[in-house]
Amino acid sequence: MPILGELAQGPYRPIAVFCAPDKPVGRKQILTPPPVKIIAQKYNIPVWQPANSRELAQQLKTTGCHLIVCAAYRIILPREVLEMPKYGCLNIHPSLLPKYRGTSPIQAAILNGDDETGVTIFKMDKGIDTGPVIAYRKLPIANSKYTTPELSTKLSKLGAELLLETLPDWIAGKIISQPQDESQASYTKIIKKQDGLINWVKSAAKIERQIRAFTPWPGAYSQIANSKSPIAKTIKIIEADILEKNADKNIGEIFLTDSNELSIQAGEGALIIKKLQEEGGKPMSAQDFLRGHKEIIGQILK
Repeated sequence: MPILGELAQGPYRPIAVFCAPDKPVGRKQILTPPPVKIIAQKYNIPVWQPANSRELAQQLKTTGCHLIVCAAYRIILPREVLEMPKYGCLNIHPSLLPKYRGTSPIQAAILNGDDETGVTIFKMDKGIDTGPVIAYRKLPIANSKYTTPELSTKLSKLGAELLLETLPDWIAGKIISQPQDESQASYTKIIKKQDGLINWVKSAAKIERQIRAFTPWPGAYSQIANSKSPIAKTIKIIEADILEKNADKNIGEIFLTDSNELSIQAGEGALIIKKLQEEGGKPMSAQDFLRGHKEIIGQILK
């Protein structure tokens, strides 16, 4: 959370941090605080964890805040909160608005193979990521191999830098916000588990982007077509490279390249598998997997 860390150490130190409630994590369901809470406590900033928008509004009234900055906050701010602070509510969004409004802009940029993405700071209104733009900064990502966590980190740092540069002029009234071009607006969706299921009819390039976009959740996974196979039914592919040419194999067929690399035929090109995970198992390299599962060669994934 570079944004909070940078603010905490500068002239715009937050008087309070609002974040999600602690949640049980792992098999032992250990109650775990969100990362932003840990950072806030490190800098001795009071933390509030409202469960809903009503609690949020009630708690914010007690702070006397003049500015609210949001980043990846899941509670929708009600109108009374949006109108509360003198300098408004600012949101740092990880896309170049109005492109990719909504919950999964980073995954969308990777999935679509975009040449660039970026961050946008806008003044929040009652819509979802529809408010007027205050500032934005681009990030080239053509030919990159970012996973979602990697690109998230990159954009978070970029957003922190842009916010610190923008706040003085915004507070001084030197910035005139610009309305978004609704004709260029696009929306992203809430990602679900089934979105990770690989369709091998797609090109290897699209599947490779799916793998990176859905790291770590829901993951890109596939299933052995033959239910009698001794291999675990579901296999998650964690890392892969693209083999541009077709290998004269059936779509979804697992094979070895001339250099003995574990590969899978796609609708166009093939994937060279670098790391994968069996259902119920641990992540491992393709070579380690092959040593214990030579019988997988020739199997068809669906």
